[in-house]
Amino acid sequence: MKNIGSASLERPEIGDGPQLSPSVVLVEPQLGENIGQAARAMANFGLRDLRLVAPRDGWPNDKALANAAIAKVIVENARVFETLDDAIGDLHYVFATTARVRDMVKPVMTPETATRDLQVRLSGGEKCGILFGRERSGLENDEVALANAIVMAPVDPAYASLNLAQSVLLMGYEWRKLTAGDSLGRATPYDGPAQEGNPYTTCESATREELIHFFCHIETELTNSGFFKTDFKRASMVRNIRNMFLRVALTSQEVRTLRGIVSALTRPRPNRNSMK
Repeated sequence: MKNIGSASLERPEIGDGPQLSPSVVLVEPQLGENIGQAARAMANFGLRDLRLVAPRDGWPNDKALANAAIAKVIVENARVFETLDDAIGDLHYVFATTARVRDMVKPVMTPETATRDLQVRLSGGEKCGILFGRERSGLENDEVALANAIVMAPVDPAYASLNLAQSVLLMGYEWRKLTAGDSLGRATPYDGPAQEGNPYTTCESATREELIHFFCHIETELTNSGFFKTDFKRASMVRNIRNMFLRVALTSQEVRTLRGIVSALTRPRPNRNSMK
C-alpha cells in the first residue's frame, strides 16, 4: 500500500476508533479533475475517507487539487493503493455502484436503501465502503464480485451512465440526509440552520381585523377609481379579491406593506410642471 498526502486534517473515522462515515473508493480513476470534483462532493455531504486505486495519471495530482475547491484537504489526505484488494482489506462490508446487475446473485439496493444499511452497520462497529468505477467503463465484473451488495440509481435507462463526481454526490446526498438531522444549508451568526417547512410558522400571522381593514381599504380605493364597472358584479369580484389574498396566508407585516402600497398608488401626485 502507498500512502501519499498531508495529514493536516484528522480523519476520526479512520483508524482504531469507530468509522463515522463510509469510505469512498475510486477504482482506477482516469482524470485528476474528476477526483477533485468527487472530493468536493464528499465534503459537501460529510464524507471524509477517500481511497484511490491506481489512479491513471499518478499521484499527487495538481488537477485534482485545483478542482477540489473547499475539499483540498480530502485530496491531500487521500490514500492510494496499488490494488482493490488492498484498498478494501480493512472493510467489513462493501457496496459496488453500477448501472447493471451483472448476472450476480447479490442484494440490489437504491442509494437511499443502501445508505440506511450503511448507517446501521457503521453504528454497529463495522467498517464500510462504496466502490466507484472508471469514468470510461465503470467497475469490472471481478471488482463487483468483491462487493457484498450492488447500488443502482433509478436513472433513465437510455442515459444510465453517471459522471464519477455525480455518482459520489448522489451517494453522499443520501448519506447526509440520514446524518444532518432537520437542518439544511449553512448556519450563520445572523440566521440559524434552515429547516424544511413553511417559514410563516415563525412569523406573526395577520389577524382577521387587520385583513378586514385592508380589504376595506383596497375596496374603497378600487371603487373610487372605477374598477367595479357594475354593482351587479361588485359582490362576486370583492369575494374573489378577498379569497386571493386569504390563500397566501399574509403576515401582519405583509398586510401593513400592502396597505402602504395602496396608499402610495392612490396618493395625489405633485404636478410635474410645477416642479420645474
